[in-house]
Amino acid sequence: MEQVSETFTVDLRRLTVLRELQRRGSLARTAEALHLTPSAVSQQIAALAREVGAPLTERDGRGVRLTGQARVLLAHADLITAQLERARADLAAYGEGGRGSVTVGCFSSGILGLLPGALRGLGARLPHVRVDVVESEPPDLFTALDGGQVDLAVAVDFAAGPPHTDRRYSRVDLLTDVMDLVVPEGHRLAGRDGDVPLRELAADAWIVGHPRSCVGAVARSVCATAGFTPDIRHAVNDWAAVAALVEAGAGVALIPRLVRPLYEGRRLAVLRPEGEPPSRNVFAAVRTGSEDDPVLAAVREELRRAAEELTGR
Repeated sequence: MEQVSETFTVDLRRLTVLRELQRRGSLARTAEALHLTPSAVSQQIAALAREVGAPLTERDGRGVRLTGQARVLLAHADLITAQLERARADLAAYGEGGRGSVTVGCFSSGILGLLPGALRGLGARLPHVRVDVVESEPPDLFTALDGGQVDLAVAVDFAAGPPHTDRRYSRVDLLTDVMDLVVPEGHRLAGRDGDVPLRELAADAWIVGHPRSCVGAVARSVCATAGFTPDIRHAVNDWAAVAALVEAGAGVALIPRLVRPLYEGRRLAVLRPEGEPPSRNVFAAVRTGSEDDPVLAAVREELRRAAEELTGR
């Protein structure tokens, strides 16, 4: 491939496509995530390769994989994107951040348990800032964050999310959300004092979230650590529905304390699993470089306040 001029320019939108290909691992999944056709994705990658004068993909069986040059380019793209975000944050700070809008992407139980307190605080602090909330989880949540459809992501650490070392994002840990073991009121273990080994529930029917969701991933991992594969009768992501199914005697479940209002007062028994309680780490992330944006800084501060109130710190 011909080398281009040292003064070459790069279309940032094409870098976004390349980054998404790195995340998704295939042209088809990248196209689906970006609402493009696989042909359009291929054309964007090919155009970017011509711009930089280096091959960016190579055949891998029936699919493609990124070349070493592509990974080098993405490392520089992360720095470029972060610097542009810093420029945007500086411009926003010039106007003191008293007005504007922000879109927050958050997982369902975070919307229920964490966001209301944060939004109340933000409304009192910045009454002229509009906040939009969308329900989303990784990896789609971080695709939206990368693309600017979301300004701040509230998520749970699990395999589909970015690692702590991902320098594309500036993140802050908010809280550790403990998960309670919930059984029907008439369950054989309902009156048990003390901790309950999860293996005692290996023969029970389980109500667990969908496999690709964070709630489904955590529950399956916890059961695997306890030494058994749960008999999943119901795959449900809606926590009110999970609580209703447990109350009806349809199975047992692990339910996060963030959604405690949904199951308090129901005919349920809450048990303490033996050992370290199952939990998940909740964090907030913004694009690196945008952390000093005054509105985003205020949102993160209110999220921290709300998390501290929930955990009693």
